[in-house]
Amino acid sequence: MKTPLNKLTRLIRLPFNMSYANKRLAEYHSRPRSLEEVLDWAINFGGGGYMRVKTQQIRSEIRRLAEAVKELKPRIILEIGTASGGTSLIWSYLASDRVITCDIQDMAHQAKLFSRFPPPSSKCKVDLLSGNSHDPQFKSRVANELNGKKVDFLFIDGDHTEPGVTQDYLDYREFVRPGGLIAFHDIVESQPLLTNQVYHLWKHLKNSPFAKEFVDDPKQCGYGIGVLHVPEQGSSALPRP
Repeated sequence: MKTPLNKLTRLIRLPFNMSYANKRLAEYHSRPRSLEEVLDWAINFGGGGYMRVKTQQIRSEIRRLAEAVKELKPRIILEIGTASGGTSLIWSYLASDRVITCDIQDMAHQAKLFSRFPPPSSKCKVDLLSGNSHDPQFKSRVANELNGKKVDFLFIDGDHTEPGVTQDYLDYREFVRPGGLIAFHDIVESQPLLTNQVYHLWKHLKNSPFAKEFVDDPKQCGYGIGVLHVPEQGSSALPRP
């Protein structure tokens, strides 16, 4: 939990951290990157405070997911749960048109940095939306941003409680085009936090013919990615909890 003192310290150090992040981003953009290199940067970008960029992922799992998303040749990606922006960096590399990434925290400080994630040659636009994904008004805001367009990939990595992740799945799957993908993070049963309850949703979905798992080690604690392939009939044909 961020205390008022934590927030004050972050604000005091913001100019320094922003300068460092800008230098790192300039280095990242200094030449074209392969997907493997982008994954390295998402894991090891570094930085501090509001300008810290990192993905909390097992490399083999996020690599398999990124490869699956790449195969879609995605135009638009929607992410629920921005956190430190590491996965947003990956999606910004893969999407040709737009990445919409959402977080319950105020992302105003990060917005300028994250908006420059796409490669210089890309026309991709990154938009950060701050708010509660469970709020109907927030869902309407996402719908307005999409303006009738469907997303190719939806990554759900926000509220990890069973009711929270279930609601995100039911609320936002309608935005995914037929043939697109929906992915969930932290699907393995053993988790370091009691509030990590994605498994309880995933166990209802994983036996679907549309489901597959990217899990590095079945005995691991935490992590794991579950993926649903949206059938040509659309998201209404997907399993319900």
